[in-house]
Amino acid sequence: MAVSSTPWVLMALFLITSSTVMAIPPRKAIDVPFGRNYVPTWAFDHQKQLNGGSELQLILDKYTGTGFQSKGSYLFGHFSMHIKLPAGDTAGVVTAFYLSSTNNEHDEIDFEFLGNRTGQPAILQTNVFTGGKGNREQRIYLWFDPSKAYHTYSVLWNLYQIVFFVDNIPIRVFKNAKDLGVRFPFNQPMKLYSSLWNADDWATRGGLEKTNWANAPFIASYRGFHIDGCQASVEAKYCATQGRMWWDQKEFRDLDAEQYRRLKWVRMKWTIYNYCTDRTRFPVMPAECKRDRDV
Repeated sequence: MAVSSTPWVLMALFLITSSTVMAIPPRKAIDVPFGRNYVPTWAFDHQKQLNGGSELQLILDKYTGTGFQSKGSYLFGHFSMHIKLPAGDTAGVVTAFYLSSTNNEHDEIDFEFLGNRTGQPAILQTNVFTGGKGNREQRIYLWFDPSKAYHTYSVLWNLYQIVFFVDNIPIRVFKNAKDLGVRFPFNQPMKLYSSLWNADDWATRGGLEKTNWANAPFIASYRGFHIDGCQASVEAKYCATQGRMWWDQKEFRDLDAEQYRRLKWVRMKWTIYNYCTDRTRFPVMPAECKRDRDV
C-alpha cells in the first residue's frame, strides 16, 4: 500500500510546490566603481570618492548641494544603488535618486528621501511622471534607519510595469495602463540622476521644519552604481534589444503572489500617503490605481 501511494504523494507535492510561486527578484546587481557608469554634474568640490571610486559621498552645506548623473541614457532596464542617508537632524534635506528624460513632456521615475527631525521616522517619497504629468506621490515610512547602514534602492522598468524596490521588497508598482488612457514611459530614453540638496520650503512637514545648518555638513554615501539597461541615444523611440533582455521576459511582466503579499505589507503597515486614496485632490480615483493594486 505504501509503495502504490507513493505516486500520489509525489503528485500532491508537485501540485503544492507548482501552485506556490516564489517571488522572482530582479537579477543580482553587479557593483562597479562610480566612474564606470556615472559622472559628477555640479559642485564637484562637494563630492568625495573613496576606496578607489567604489564609494561616493555627496556633501551638503549652507552654500550648496551637489549631484551626479549617468553617462548614458536608457530605455528600460534594472537600475540599483546602495545608499546610506545623512544622519541626525536632517529636516529640510532631500536625497534624490531618479530617472528622467530631458524634453518638455518628460518622463520621470523618482525616489526622494525626505529629511526628518531627530527621532522621527525617515520618509521615502516615490513619484512617476509621464508626458510631463506627475502628481502621483506615495510616501512610506522605512522600517529601518537608513542612515545607519547601506540599503539597496532599485527600479525595474520594462514595457509592462515599473517596480520600485527597497532591499528587493517591492514598495510600489506602476503598470502600463495605456489602454485606460494613462500614458506610460516607453519611448523617451532617461538618464539616472542623484542629488543632495536643501528643500526646506517643502520637504519636512510641508516646509514648517527648516534646515538646521548647525548640523551641517550633511553627507549621503553611495555604493553599487549598477546599471543594466538598454542604452539609447536621447532621440531613440525604441530599444533595439526590445523583447530579448531578461527584464522583458514573462516572469518580470507582473509581480507574483509573494511579491504582492510583500507590497500589501508595505501598504498596510508603512504607507502614510497615497494619491490613489486622496479624494480631496482626486475626487475620482485615477484610472491606473486599481490596476496597480494600490487600493
